[in-house]
Amino acid sequence: MYSGSMSTSDRLIESTRELLWERGYVGTSPKAILEHAGAGQGSMYHHFRGKPDLALAAIRRTAEEMRAAAEGVLGSPGSPYERIEAYLRRERDVLRGCPVGRLTMDPDVIASDELRAPVDETLAWLRGRLAALVEEGKEQGQFAPALDSGEIASAILATVQGGYVLARASGSPAAFDTAVRGLLALLAPLG
Repeated sequence: MYSGSMSTSDRLIESTRELLWERGYVGTSPKAILEHAGAGQGSMYHHFRGKPDLALAAIRRTAEEMRAAAEGVLGSPGSPYERIEAYLRRERDVLRGCPVGRLTMDPDVIASDELRAPVDETLAWLRGRLAALVEEGKEQGQFAPALDSGEIASAILATVQGGYVLARASGSPAAFDTAVRGLLALLAPLG
């Protein structure tokens, strides 16, 4: 599953990321991580203090990857509306859901300040990045001056996360696409 050049530590992190996304924290046992990573017994404890430490490394990596993917689109050329549209329409595995957003539904992650921190930081960063784009659009006359940038950023993020939920519930990415089209119609640039 993993390349021979990937370190055991990286294989453990990548396996944990995948299993957290699929099964959640409780459903991700050390044994399952080791099997998925193709690592020997004791490897986890050689590289990490235990499951919580490994889970934190996996969550941090997932959060970093999400930020990089979002910044790749939000920081690209184009008007603020075009960049927001590109972010909303970017390629996603909609039926799997968001690997960061799904962690908010995991009671064990949310109950742990340490495990929850990278999730909260990533979502806060994304809201801030989107709010800055809305502000830029307001300054350029693309969006109404009365819009509250923070509220619009939260609505964008809520549409994406809610779109995942709707798509998963219906078993179809069409529900996600419908939510995106609706939000884009509301955000359509002025005149």
